[in-house]
Amino acid sequence: MRNGGDNRGRLLLISLIVTSLLLITLDLRGVQVLDGVRRGTQTVISPFQSVGAKIFRPVGNFFSDVTQLGRTRGEIEKLKTENEELRQNLINRRNADSELAQLKSVLDLAGAARYRVVGAKVISLGSTSSFTQTISIDAGANDGVRENMTVITGLGLVGVVKISYPNSALVQLASDPAFRVGARVAGSQQIGIVSGQGTSKGVLQLLDNQTTLKVGDVILARGSQNNRPFVPGVPIGEVTAVDNAAGAVTQTADVKLFANFATLSVVAVVVGSPKDDPRDALVPKAPIPTPIPTVTVYATPSESPKP
Repeated sequence: MRNGGDNRGRLLLISLIVTSLLLITLDLRGVQVLDGVRRGTQTVISPFQSVGAKIFRPVGNFFSDVTQLGRTRGEIEKLKTENEELRQNLINRRNADSELAQLKSVLDLAGAARYRVVGAKVISLGSTSSFTQTISIDAGANDGVRENMTVITGLGLVGVVKISYPNSALVQLASDPAFRVGARVAGSQQIGIVSGQGTSKGVLQLLDNQTTLKVGDVILARGSQNNRPFVPGVPIGEVTAVDNAAGAVTQTADVKLFANFATLSVVAVVVGSPKDDPRDALVPKAPIPTPIPTVTVYATPSESPKP
């Protein structure tokens, strides 16, 4: 039995060796038999390759999508950063335009009155133990700013310098309840005192009752000796209501202050004024109404039909 098995093993080995030598010989001679074998093998393997491609293609696509997602997120973050920079630039541009407009306005007012001024930016809002409504500006003694100097905007009176530091100053606003300024009524020249009320409105008290106040009257600063703390002619506000109580010794009126204290960014300190009082030269000009065009339509009678 063992000899029979050994013989079959030897025959199989010999057959394989002979077959291998035959195939090698045929391949070296260029016989196309092996090509058929290869094609057959490829035919058998192809379905498995196709199935493998279908199975592993989503995996490849997944990793491609993950990579692309990372790039997309990076681009989104970059766009967000650029958008924020553009938004901030726009805000800065608007602020700069606003400050430029305020500076032009205050220079126009100072030029009309021939005041010598030092421009300043508002750097903070604040209060002290003595004053409840103040601002700090970035101009001080080194710029010629001294205590008891008038502070203005293009709309009118802002307040007065109370403390001057080397490079900044503290300004008491005209809205402060402790603020007082000598005033006069444009036109009639009646004199009185305007007091701050902690709001955008002040109260005017005339020193006599000879002339009747009326709504719309413009109130100007009367000026102080040596022009400190107040230079003459600066617009203060406009009368909005009058209290003419019967038998009252004086008249009082509500005054809407011209300066907009909520939007102050640029102001000017008057460091010198002309010898001549500008009188009513700084009274705000009433806006000229824009004419509304009218169109007249003329009806043209139609011809009567001929009989």
